Amino acid sequence: MRAAPTILHLDMDAFYASAEQAAKPSLRGKPVVVGGLGPRGVVATASYEARRFGVHSAMPMAQARRLAPNAAYLVPRFALYRTVSDQVMELLGRLSPLVEPLSLDEAFVDLEAGGVADDTASALAIGEQLRAAIEAVTGLSGSVGLAGSKMLAKIASEEAKPDGILLIEPGTERDLLAPMPVRTLPGVGPATADHLRRAGMTTVNDLAEAGEAELVRLLGKAHGGSLHRMASGRDDRPVVAERDAKSVSVEDTFDTDLHDRVRVRSEVERLADRCVQRLRAAARSGRTVVLKVRRYDFSTLTRSETLRGPTDDPTVVREAAARLLESVDTTGGVRLLGVGVTGLADFTQEDLFAQAADERTAAGLAERAEAAAGAGTDAGPTVPEEPEQESAEQLAARRWPAGHDVRHDTYGHGWVQGSGVGRVTVRFEEPESAPGRVRTFRIDDPELQPADPLPLVRNPADYSSWPASLPKSRSGPVAAGGVSRP
Repeated sequence: MRAAPTILHLDMDAFYASAEQAAKPSLRGKPVVVGGLGPRGVVATASYEARRFGVHSAMPMAQARRLAPNAAYLVPRFALYRTVSDQVMELLGRLSPLVEPLSLDEAFVDLEAGGVADDTASALAIGEQLRAAIEAVTGLSGSVGLAGSKMLAKIASEEAKPDGILLIEPGTERDLLAPMPVRTLPGVGPATADHLRRAGMTTVNDLAEAGEAELVRLLGKAHGGSLHRMASGRDDRPVVAERDAKSVSVEDTFDTDLHDRVRVRSEVERLADRCVQRLRAAARSGRTVVLKVRRYDFSTLTRSETLRGPTDDPTVVREAAARLLESVDTTGGVRLLGVGVTGLADFTQEDLFAQAADERTAAGLAERAEAAAGAGTDAGPTVPEEPEQESAEQLAARRWPAGHDVRHDTYGHGWVQGSGVGRVTVRFEEPESAPGRVRTFRIDDPELQPADPLPLVRNPADYSSWPASLPKSRSGPVAAGGVSRP
């Protein structure tokens, strides 16, 4: 535990939804829900306006629609979110060499390692200035927690939401944590909380007073001991700049169960290609290919195959995933498929098995061609069975996802409000424009094309000298231990 609150935790406010509101003037101040829009979709993020109706992350989308029927429901635009995340992480990197990203919108920063803070006043000033910098560069808000440990900094940022800052002075941890529910502590989920409730422990103070021996008896040595330390406000985990990924994977949940075996294989190959794209984007390779199949009855099967050496070859990954699929019974239907690669490395190695397979395939084709020629027949290429076709509405929804960017030759840049019955509805507006007009087109209109997201801030402020010349705090001085909201 540190003597000064020099660990900072940044958490962007309702990140995906806030980015969509910033990009779409007509949605500002209105409920927005981002996630999968199919019957089996789940909420990724809900704006604070939507949360007032009870909508929250990980909720089934069907339930969200019942709670907030008039909200805007949008498909995630990860290209935009990654761009904004890169801007935020670049600002954090100017504060310290020790930045530990937890996700696109969340990170720890060791201010002491960067030499920008060594006491309460300097840490609080940097936290306020960071919030101002993020707003100026991205147009979005983030909440900041400052404390002497990672656990408390994260709790502080959560307490500061939305768009606030909270500093926990070292030495005050126990008093702050005492009345909080046990779910506040990391590692306490619904099952653990219920187990503790049955033992008469509902607050963090109850855990601290119970003693380590009692928690070990209830939860086991590792979990019980860790929980008692956290309940006492003790956490000595360092900020780690490099969090080495252990795997890369992608998965899709389908609106209706897939029964056609050819379609299932086609989807597995598509997922394998997407997985390799992510692998290459991270400049990594992997040795073990993993297939995940969730069947119609919610039973989930995983199969894996370890290659001779690490690879980032899409053909190798596709073939391995296809071989794994052969060992899975999909007769009753498939609701989810996933392909992943583990055993990551930063180099590739020629896959001798794949080369041998290619040689055997070529030799086999040559033998069949010779046999056909000897029999006086034309073998011709083998025509694979066609997978089941998607409906026109499914194709339209895939081409024109709700919320995604488009460009029209006449009307300019806009975003898809929805599609159906052979039509696509578009609102034409840009991040810095007034709310735009809505127009409807045929889904095959030649003048309408998908487009890349526009920057949320057209001319962001210059923070190249960060943190030497930052603007003054936008919300004035804040007392240590207090929450500031503009």
